[in-house]
Amino acid sequence: MLKKLFIFLIPAILMQNIAAQTTYLSGNDTLGNNSKAGNYLTTRGISLYYEIYGQGQPVLMLHGNGGSINNFSNQIPYFSKNYLVLAVDSRAQGKSTDDADSLSFEMMADDFNALLDSLKLDSCNVLGWSDGGINALLLAIRHPEKVKKLAITGANISPDTTAISPADYWSGLAYCTQLENMAQTPAVRNQLKLALLDAFQPNLTLGQLNQIQCPSLIIGGDHDVILPGHTLLIARSIPHSMLWILPDSGHDTLIRYKEMFNKMVDQFFDTGRFTPD
Repeated sequence: MLKKLFIFLIPAILMQNIAAQTTYLSGNDTLGNNSKAGNYLTTRGISLYYEIYGQGQPVLMLHGNGGSINNFSNQIPYFSKNYLVLAVDSRAQGKSTDDADSLSFEMMADDFNALLDSLKLDSCNVLGWSDGGINALLLAIRHPEKVKKLAITGANISPDTTAISPADYWSGLAYCTQLENMAQTPAVRNQLKLALLDAFQPNLTLGQLNQIQCPSLIIGGDHDVILPGHTLLIARSIPHSMLWILPDSGHDTLIRYKEMFNKMVDQFFDTGRFTPD
């Protein structure tokens, strides 16, 4: 009897340890720069910044290229009412530092796995936007035990015009050239590193997507920079996935349709299903 009681107490103790780090949002809090909620993890040669809000089942939120925790300003207040929200600045972005020359989505997925390990979280739901969606896919591929349910919007698996609108693809390459021709200050080198990331990565295969076994909700806009046909391909390649293409929307589905987006993703995390209006 004592052994069984000890086993049941372990998850409760771990959640209490996380609760000691968490905070609740007030009108004066600034997401992404909140000293009450902010923490750093030194791991894998970088300093990874994250903020924790709310209480309940954990939800990991992963932002897009050049973004930060603040990109989820429409989601964190909503989800932190019923979930423990773990929002992270990806390496070399926001307040997370990274002095290395190279950068890959695989590196970032492993960073997030290390963060979950440091918090003693064996699994979580994951919400990823754009590059954060790519990171979420790789987290589910490389560390499948860590992902309960996966919701991504505006993600791609290849860095070419089969996935990205041609105008945006060529614009991205031109931006890389522009950065290469500028004075190589630390800030410019970091911008170039991030630009090159999207210019030449990711390079995921359909076979890798087929390895993902968690329930997955694949989202995109009908005018997204990521072509709807590519989003459909991702959904078709993940065994337990559902597809949601939002009308009259670009890459900003979770901003343009924030109320419906939050409600549907919440329903999906709760039940594994979603019923859009």
